[in-house]
Amino acid sequence: MKATSKQKPVIGRPESSAANLPTAVRSELDARLARIEGHVAAIRRMLASGEDCDSLLVQASAVRSALNGVLVGLMETHLESCVVPSARSGKSEQAVSRFRRALETVLKRS
Repeated sequence: MKATSKQKPVIGRPESSAANLPTAVRSELDARLARIEGHVAAIRRMLASGEDCDSLLVQASAVRSALNGVLVGLMETHLESCVVPSARSGKSEQAVSRFRRALETVLKRS
């Protein structure tokens, strides 16, 4: 019997899937998110143990800064790996419009 490799289905739009991001970039983003996750867990422990508010605010600010770095990296790579190739394939208006909406979403929430 022949072994088959299962590929995860692309959710959303194939032209803007995280599957299009270079493996090294996905690994770097995942590592950054794992560090942020650990940092958030540490903040939760600080909160539970009654640490002072100043320390909590400093640590929460560090998490926000780290997450902003993830957003910037993701937006840059999305532009290079998803938007530009989509535009080159003749869907430039659609690609730019969707990127603009994504950018607006990110900026509204920062």
